[in-house]
Amino acid sequence: MKVAVIGATGLVGQKMLQVLAEQNLQIDEIIVAASDRSIGKKVTYKDKELTLISMDQAVEARPHIAIFSAGAEVSLQYAEKFAAVGTYVIDNSSAWRKDKNVPLVVPEINASDIKIDNHIIANPNCTTICMLMALAPLHRKYNAKRLVISTYQSVSGSGQKGLNQLALEQKGERCDNPVYPTKIHENVIPHGGNFLENGYTAEEEKLVFETNKILHSDIAVTATVVRVPVYGGHSESVNIEFEQDFDLEEVRNILSNAPGVVLYDNPSENVYPTPVMAYDKDDVFVGRIRRDFSIDKGLNIWLVSDNIRKGAATNAVQIAKYIIENFKI
Repeated sequence: MKVAVIGATGLVGQKMLQVLAEQNLQIDEIIVAASDRSIGKKVTYKDKELTLISMDQAVEARPHIAIFSAGAEVSLQYAEKFAAVGTYVIDNSSAWRKDKNVPLVVPEINASDIKIDNHIIANPNCTTICMLMALAPLHRKYNAKRLVISTYQSVSGSGQKGLNQLALEQKGERCDNPVYPTKIHENVIPHGGNFLENGYTAEEEKLVFETNKILHSDIAVTATVVRVPVYGGHSESVNIEFEQDFDLEEVRNILSNAPGVVLYDNPSENVYPTPVMAYDKDDVFVGRIRRDFSIDKGLNIWLVSDNIRKGAATNAVQIAKYIIENFKI
């Protein structure tokens, strides 16, 4: 069993190697590749040093699975090359998410969308994964009709550049290559991804499209994405309007039994999820569960997850595990 990690020097790529080691999959060889400027450098996997090779060399190695976290441009250039030699590609970028022939997968929700001949599988956006982990089991029971989402996304969602900008600004130093159009320290920025002609951003559009592709639904979705001065962990406020009425205790019971979801909800004791508690954990934490009295059959929930783990690396490795276990490659 050969598994390649493409973009192994990046924030998510490094976490993918960590999660692969934690999962104890039966892997005989790990191949690491990145951009040309990184060829020959070393990364660590299970206390072993691995040498980075070129993308073309990685294709020639014919890995059984290649997990990509190198950006959409690299994915568009190389995913099909890997697929052509029989590799299952799991792509963390936005490159393939809208392709009707490419499944977009959160394993706890729609792993069965992956068929044996799907050699490119897309990993959803981190905020979509977090939200749907809690929404999907509720949608199955009550049929979600409309979502109003506000996100509070950490700088780690912008990779190492986002972390560097916040760290420098906190020290009162100038960031020469800022990733944000304004300072992020002691600030919040209602801007995630490029602005589109309709006034929304690409990150907001992803929440709309990806929700319905994964759930095979036509839920009305509107979103506002906000970047906050937090190093790790994305938070979301989600207002849900259901077709069927619900009982709050039943809602809590459904969430507490949902795989990968932790119910953390006791406001009277100040028990609710925060990014600090979600750091380096794979679960999605849900709290502040309450009925929305302004509409019929409305519910408010608050979600927090580690966007680098379940929002990216862990979800991708879970897809790899599903492929290994189900397709006997």
